[in-house]
Amino acid sequence: MQKSVSIVIPNYNGKHLLEKYLPSVFVAAQNAETDFEVIVIDDGSKDDSINFIKQHYQNIKLLINDKNRGFSYTCNHGISESKHELILLLNSDVKLDPDYFKHQWKYFSKTDTFGVMARIMSFDKTRIEDAARLLYYSGCRVKANKFYYSENTEDENVYTAYLSGANALVDAKKLKELGGFDEIFSPFSSEDFDLSLRAWQLGWKCYYEHRSFCFHHVSGSTKTQIKSNFIKKVYYRNRFILQRIHLKGIRLSLLPFYLLFAEVIPKILAGKFWIWDAYKQYLASFTAINYSRDQLTNLKEKYHSATSIADVIEIINKSIKDKNIKRL
Repeated sequence: MQKSVSIVIPNYNGKHLLEKYLPSVFVAAQNAETDFEVIVIDDGSKDDSINFIKQHYQNIKLLINDKNRGFSYTCNHGISESKHELILLLNSDVKLDPDYFKHQWKYFSKTDTFGVMARIMSFDKTRIEDAARLLYYSGCRVKANKFYYSENTEDENVYTAYLSGANALVDAKKLKELGGFDEIFSPFSSEDFDLSLRAWQLGWKCYYEHRSFCFHHVSGSTKTQIKSNFIKKVYYRNRFILQRIHLKGIRLSLLPFYLLFAEVIPKILAGKFWIWDAYKQYLASFTAINYSRDQLTNLKEKYHSATSIADVIEIINKSIKDKNIKRL
């Protein structure tokens, strides 16, 4: 059941991470005994990442952005240049288990599979950092921050609300049909949640495989190199954008009031004035938000899908009723 794989790795000032973790990528890919390619996309690094790859990994397809453009654009650059049946979206700060792919092939025998993600472990092996996620509404927000996994590790029907952008094996054709990550979320944050919500609404399923795992380098991402207030502004702006793209009906109508009275004003009163910049940037994005909503509507019409966020919540909730699940 093996399929060929393009491994897409965005990089920004990550030479030290590439040195540590690229060997694990090649070991896992070679153990999979299938055709594969490794694509690294450099997003305007100031370190010696490019020379390192050219000198030590001539078998890597190296793509170089014209300037720093952020996670979505960088991944999409690699996605557009990929040639294989599946795409592994992988962060540069992730180390793969040697048998990483072993338990994931079976999901792609199902025609409605969008993708599958593995268990993400801390490097000291003491905790699970990311597993399957439940989807639910919280007021005027759709959220997926409740983790779980099935205690039957051989369970092949463990759904996840979304696939982590750090570690997701996806159907290349479906990913390209969605247009990859929505670049409205650049430079980072919320793009993987949005991508999976769009896939689910087209009737494509996202799975979690507990027996497949990888290790996450704590504080290894590029976000740690940026001032915290900047991160907060981007995080909240994108959180607002995601809600406006995917909410409908009464929740969408109430969203402006929710954002002002539950998010913006309380933080301003607490002296967190950066929230106002995040909110203004969100308001300035309305044209792009409407375009993203229209694109999703057009794809749902193309695939004759009436699946809503509420339907996805019901699908995932029903799937765990008869399972012995462990919540994290």
